[in-house]
Amino acid sequence: QVQVVESGGGAVQPGGSLRLSCAASGDIFNVYVLAWYRQVPGEQRDFVASVTNQGTTRYADSVKGRFTISRDNAKSAVTLQMNSLAPEDTAVYYCKYTDWRNYWGQGTQVTVSS
Repeated sequence: QVQVVESGGGAVQPGGSLRLSCAASGDIFNVYVLAWYRQVPGEQRDFVASVTNQGTTRYADSVKGRFTISRDNAKSAVTLQMNSLAPEDTAVYYCKYTDWRNYWGQGTQVTVSS
């Protein structure tokens, strides 16, 4: 089993910034991907960004240039720096650990509103 725990959500005004953190623990393999997804109530969970062990990153078009994902392999952790936030970024953000298994965190709420 792998435990995934997110932190750092909250409320911010449009144009502001937030930083989300996620840490994986437990039965961690030596090669895995860490990713962020987000979900609005009543809609599907959408991909936001991911990073591999080697540091290869991938972003959804909607967040490119505004969000940055980074990883600390020693801590099995990942952060998501979110800048220039807009109301459409409001969602519950989930961290996902993937090797040959998938584990999700419990989610953290991000609200962008004036």
